[in-house]
Amino acid sequence: MNPLVFVMAGLAILVLWLFFYFVPVGLWISAIAAGLPVGPGSLIGMRLRKVRPQKVVEPMIAAWKAGVQLSISDLEAHFLAGGNVGRVVGALISADKANIALGFQRAAAIDLAGRDVQDAVTMSVNPRVFETPRVSAVAPDGIQLYAVAKVTVRANLERLVGGATEETVIARVGEGIVSGIGSAKDHKAVLESPDSISKRVLERGLDAGTAFEILSIDIADVDVGKNIGAQLQTDQADADLKVARARAEERRAMAVAQEQEMSALVEERRAAVVQAEAEVPRALAEAFRKGQLGIMNRTRDGS
Repeated sequence: MNPLVFVMAGLAILVLWLFFYFVPVGLWISAIAAGLPVGPGSLIGMRLRKVRPQKVVEPMIAAWKAGVQLSISDLEAHFLAGGNVGRVVGALISADKANIALGFQRAAAIDLAGRDVQDAVTMSVNPRVFETPRVSAVAPDGIQLYAVAKVTVRANLERLVGGATEETVIARVGEGIVSGIGSAKDHKAVLESPDSISKRVLERGLDAGTAFEILSIDIADVDVGKNIGAQLQTDQADADLKVARARAEERRAMAVAQEQEMSALVEERRAAVVQAEAEVPRALAEAFRKGQLGIMNRTRDGS
């Protein structure tokens, strides 16, 4: 046989092998059936750019069948940026069915920010309820109250990138409950109308700067704790008593010190008097010896 035939046959086999290696035929046929503008050149380019065609083409087929027109170049760029194409496409389909305005660029940004964009769309349709931990607050009359609130929120897709998380919302609601109870008339007013506290907290706009929109805040439970006011008064009275005792002890110590000082002064003066009295006979004897004091003087003096 002619060697040229073998060469041509070998080249044909090589071309077919390269074609089937770079072009997933089954995926290509599915794309053609769905009406996607994806040709062999696009699939070969994905292979060369180390992009798995299934990760891009299959989500695109799902989007086109759902009526969401997406560009294969945008999906491929999102894949190369480290995003989850399937999750973004699923979020766009869900948003389109729920009549929520969500473009590909925003959905891709949310996904690249580390947020679950599909869960965010679901939360936009079906609001979620968070329960705050048990919050302790003190009413103006000194009674301690424990409150638990349920916060109904909806995801805000416009603020999802860079917005604060649910922990911030819960912390702000807890702070608002403490402030609301502290500004109430007394603890009875809170027990009679807990919704007044929730309304006051809701009016403060606690969802500003967060990735959520607060729909409602409901006080689920309120319990009465200790009488903090009475306890503080008792502690203050004990502290005042200790201060008074300390001051009394200080005054007693000062009085004892003054008494000891006076006693020492009296003893010192008494010693001086005794010493002076002891000098009198000696002075008389000395005067008599020197002739300065005679018998007549002593008689005249009556001594």
